[in-house]
Amino acid sequence: MATAGETASPPAAGQRALRVWLYLLAALVVGMVAVGGATRLTGSGLSITEWRPVTGAVPPLSAEAWAAEFDKYKDTPQYRILNQGMGLSDFKVLYAWEWGHRLLGRIVGLVFFLPLLWFWWRGALTRRLGLGLLGLGLLGGLQGAIGWIMVASGLQPGMTAVAPLKLALHLTTASLILAGLVWLAAGLRPRVGTAEPARLRVTAVAIMGLVLAQIFLGGLVAGSKAGLVYNTWPSMNGMLVPHASELFAVSPWIENFVDNLTLVQFNHRLTAYLLLALALGHALDARRTRPGSGLARRATGIASLVVAQAGLGIVTLLLAVPLWAALSHQVFAMAVLTMATVHARATRSVTAAPSRESPTTPFGFETLAGRAA
Repeated sequence: MATAGETASPPAAGQRALRVWLYLLAALVVGMVAVGGATRLTGSGLSITEWRPVTGAVPPLSAEAWAAEFDKYKDTPQYRILNQGMGLSDFKVLYAWEWGHRLLGRIVGLVFFLPLLWFWWRGALTRRLGLGLLGLGLLGGLQGAIGWIMVASGLQPGMTAVAPLKLALHLTTASLILAGLVWLAAGLRPRVGTAEPARLRVTAVAIMGLVLAQIFLGGLVAGSKAGLVYNTWPSMNGMLVPHASELFAVSPWIENFVDNLTLVQFNHRLTAYLLLALALGHALDARRTRPGSGLARRATGIASLVVAQAGLGIVTLLLAVPLWAALSHQVFAMAVLTMATVHARATRSVTAAPSRESPTTPFGFETLAGRAA
């Protein structure tokens, strides 16, 4: 065994297995986001009024159990204000969406933790990878808590939907988990060569960060239903920039960024323009500086995805947010984030391939290594 402090470099086969696992998790997270979006758009998110992480995995199995769940939903403001008189069959449809969303979350947890224990036991994790995975595990637990806090906000008196800020945080946390998984997976593919220019590395990371910011703003738009106003483009009902009296009509002024539909949609538009300009400029710079390289191809791919996402966003707005367009827009944002994360990680640094002769110590076995030394 190696001396303490050295880190392991998993063999090629082990790295492939880790990459497959991480990308599988990333795909499950995207599925979770898609089902969550459908749950929101169908108004199903408040159909389950209790948070039961273990027993909640089993849906109602008898007529009595269904009646009991329906009675709990009847006590919610959403039912009394929006769905008064709804039948049990319609409630079951709402319940199925929310139950499926929560079940998928449980599946993601199992697919994360069980293989993690196996890879750790086999000594396949480096210190950096192990700590990164533990951090994502904690973030996943936080995501579950945010999800319940979000649902609880919609069960308060007078509420018919969840609080927009909590919805945006829930979506953004899921996006951070996706970005973390993809970042770790992309980092398992060693690259040998010359370092990329600093400005291209910085711009690649900036694009990834801006995509995350835009997803957060999109969550605010979705949660506040700001996409149902100003359904024109490029103007907002004849104005490229609304009057300040409209942008900051709410007092105190800080609440405009969450509660003022005009400012919420305007911020989402502005950030989209900034992201589009940055992605196109980065692609042109990469193609001029490193023509024909993987860097240039990735940058061009990101620019193409951002253009497509912007077009889809415009269509969603002009059509007043139909379910298919809104859901496509949300899921496609995950594709943009995935590509931006892979690009940022691949551009960030170039490392030499690990030496097969160098001693290694798997993550978590440092104490044993020290005794052996």
